Amino acid sequence: MDYERSFLIVVGVDGSPESISALRWAVDEARVRHGRVRLITSWSYPPRTADVDGEFIDDRSERGAERIQAVALDAVPSDGVALTGTIVQGPPASVLLDAADGADLLIVGSRGLGGFSGLLLGSVSSQLIHHAPCPVLVIRS
Repeated sequence: MDYERSFLIVVGVDGSPESISALRWAVDEARVRHGRVRLITSWSYPPRTADVDGEFIDDRSERGAERIQAVALDAVPSDGVALTGTIVQGPPASVLLDAADGADLLIVGSRGLGGFSGLLLGSVSSQLIHHAPCPVLVIRS
């Protein structure tokens, strides 16, 4: 298979339940389209990350993002799908907008781990909807 020309899905994972659902959806969609998935996790100073259970990780380095990605990859079976993970320093919206350049689809959870739990749409997903260079799918739990 020519992976350079296959359908590319970029998915943002921050450890929130919504982002794990987004990764599941991305892997399923890649299977249907014989595509590939690029999982992106960002971190920035001051880093404050959480794991899949929503518990904050005390690690203030890139290692927190590495753990989030490892947990996400363990939680979502990706048999038969070309799946790569990348960890990038920077604000989530900017990192995902850059990663979506050349992608066929960008998938994110409706809201991440921010403090406003009542919102239906988080600030990152809202920015992506308005500025992404490709279609955006927002997944709700």
